[in-house]
Amino acid sequence: MTKNLELDKGNIPGLLFKYALPAIISMTAASIYNMADVMFIGRGVNAMAIAGLSLTLPLMNISAAFGSMIGVGASTLVSVKLGQKDKVTAEKALGNAVTLNTIIGISYSIIALIFLEPTLYFFGASAQTLPYAKEYMQIILAGNVITHIYHGLNDNLRASGYPKKAMLATLTAVTTNLILDPLFIFGFKWGIRGAAIATVISQAVALGIVVHHYTRKDSIIRFKRDIFTIQKGMPRNIVSVGLAPFLMNIVNSLIIIIINRSFLKFGGDYAVGAYGIANRMVFLFIMIIFGFNQGMQPLVGFNYGARKYKRVTEIYKLTVLCASCISMLAFIIAQFFPHAAVKLFTNDPTLIKLTVEGLRIDLAAFPLVGLPIVTSNFFQAIRKPGKAIFLSLTRQVIFLIPALLILPRFFGVIGVWASMPISDAASFVVATVLIIKQMKEFRTYDES
Repeated sequence: MTKNLELDKGNIPGLLFKYALPAIISMTAASIYNMADVMFIGRGVNAMAIAGLSLTLPLMNISAAFGSMIGVGASTLVSVKLGQKDKVTAEKALGNAVTLNTIIGISYSIIALIFLEPTLYFFGASAQTLPYAKEYMQIILAGNVITHIYHGLNDNLRASGYPKKAMLATLTAVTTNLILDPLFIFGFKWGIRGAAIATVISQAVALGIVVHHYTRKDSIIRFKRDIFTIQKGMPRNIVSVGLAPFLMNIVNSLIIIIINRSFLKFGGDYAVGAYGIANRMVFLFIMIIFGFNQGMQPLVGFNYGARKYKRVTEIYKLTVLCASCISMLAFIIAQFFPHAAVKLFTNDPTLIKLTVEGLRIDLAAFPLVGLPIVTSNFFQAIRKPGKAIFLSLTRQVIFLIPALLILPRFFGVIGVWASMPISDAASFVVATVLIIKQMKEFRTYDES
């Protein structure tokens, strides 16, 4: 246990990259995992299928919201408790996370399937795109509980000192999906339904790997009979920390609904499809930044629990620097090489043209997004969910939603795209103010 968790003594850049690199590989693989569906569907079905897939994002984000609430909340609690040498509570947090994810995952699937068709219409579906969105989500929702448990356990795997195993599970899911996608879509000619089946199967395989880890006696924390019973106060502790990513995902779902409906109103189904492709491309770079966040989280949580605030500050600054480099790379690609990137997803000339135009606007302020994304995760890691929630909601609610409601009325489709970089820039300012105050607080602790 000591060998795996000497996070308060080692070289900070070395530790960050040790934990971040597997997470980055995992998150990059996860984004490729999502992009693969779009690529194969775009070339194996048609442009309307891409638009239909885009409409499923809010439902999938709501599902991810519940999963991340439990997964992030429990993994943060695990890392802090291990930093405090409280292994018993860390294991109880793990077991309770499995139970809560099972209950929530099954409940969400039942409710979403009952109201699937009217929900998709509300999200911006048309008569042309509804059949594709409905076929895809019926399969995804049927396997939703697998997704919940897998992601929750994988979060805890990283937090308990096994980032490479977490990476292995994710890479297994991606590899399985990349093999099954073309087989089901092109070989069996199952269309968009084949892509959904491939997704569920690949996550089930990865779940098997993670479960096997927690049954081993040499794991730092592992499955025991008594840890799955809901402990008094444990759900509240998990949810209080995981509330920030939950609200972020819920709000993000609302944003996507507004965006899709706006694109449908001002640009039609092709505009919805263009956003679907652009969103998947942006998602790749966001997930790499999240990889750095996941590498940072156990380091910050452990050192914060050990009251080593100077190390906490150094870890944060290095993570922001890395995240900003990634966001700058995305900006360069979007502005100078967008055609080559978009053509990976579709050969439809109209869809290519609309996506390239939108992507350049969408990422106009992207070099600034690294700091607010890292800062929000940082506040979660030091168990200050209120600040994390505030930072997340200011970007989405205070800045982005008003821009989405106002700008398209004057500028049409261009206004929808422009709303995103405007909110990114405003969020950067808010995050900068919050983190400066937090750094001053840490310096006060060190001096006392």
